[in-house]
Amino acid sequence: MPVFNRTRFLVGVLFMTSFCGSTNSLAASASQPEKFTNTHIEYKTTWRDMWKVTKAYFRDNRDAATPTFDIPVSTLTPQMLDAVAEDSVIKLGHSTTLLKLSERYILIDPVFSERASPVQWMGPKRFHQAPISLEDLPKLDAVIISHDHYDHLDKGSIEILKNKVDVFITPLKVGNHLRDWGVDANKIVELNWWQSTKVNGIEIVATPSQHFSGRGLFDRDETLWASWVIKSSNTNIFYSGDSGYFDGFKTVGEKYGPFDLSMIETGAYNELWSDIHMQPEESLQAHIDVQASVMMPVHNSTFDLALHNWNEPLIKITDLANAKGVPTSIPIFGEIVPVKSAGEAPNKTWWLDER
Repeated sequence: MPVFNRTRFLVGVLFMTSFCGSTNSLAASASQPEKFTNTHIEYKTTWRDMWKVTKAYFRDNRDAATPTFDIPVSTLTPQMLDAVAEDSVIKLGHSTTLLKLSERYILIDPVFSERASPVQWMGPKRFHQAPISLEDLPKLDAVIISHDHYDHLDKGSIEILKNKVDVFITPLKVGNHLRDWGVDANKIVELNWWQSTKVNGIEIVATPSQHFSGRGLFDRDETLWASWVIKSSNTNIFYSGDSGYFDGFKTVGEKYGPFDLSMIETGAYNELWSDIHMQPEESLQAHIDVQASVMMPVHNSTFDLALHNWNEPLIKITDLANAKGVPTSIPIFGEIVPVKSAGEAPNKTWWLDER
């Protein structure tokens, strides 16, 4: 008999309320429209679709929605970060990632709060602590935000970070949230798809993704969503943000590839919302499409945001990648990974309970 779980049901409610209120058909224009749209699909959700999601969450009977053992975390210190000489990437949780490129620090989608939720007393709760506190992070040259959903844009984290970040780089209108939370408007750069900016010699390009936006009942698609190209003098990295699979990945690869590393969304998927989140086989294809050497799956193993077991994304993607001979890098949270050698070290399969 399935057991009702209010946290999992809240996730379903958040999905449903976000689905309401608009359709997608054309690309966002440079004039910042009232509603942003995707390039490849007309994304519609009916009350019938919402009922399917509701039933799926009420019937949830997974045996491993959350870990049954402590997820390993490698503690980071400011001294350890200072000592990093090579261009490196460090997964801190979910999609939160710290890059050190050309001696500059860039933080992606910082979520350090206990829950990815509008409230901290209910909603998806962290499986593990962050490897480093917000207070111990070094001064950041840039923070990149992919879109405004709660598992990527965390008000509590932004309020603590705002005075130690040189520039916040967001898709169009996401900066409105930051200004509301006290971030200096002069520190915010908002980009449309295919627009770019430079931070101390590092090029950062907003590229399309297939998703949606909104943090409440009435703001659906009022801010843009994006994937990102991050290019230093030595390293080229692609971050997918959240996305369904679409031909845009091939276009990114043609324009900006090849990449040394792709950080591709691999998790929180379901056939009920496959237009906006990729299945593992689609995540692998996105990696191939952008012409990346090594794949680092992100968007997993920190919050319960879907109806699969917590470690299913990593089990599936490693099997798929091994079958196609694609190198993957799935480090322990907090592990420092040099980008140029990311595919050389064997994965430790920390997501399996091997006690």
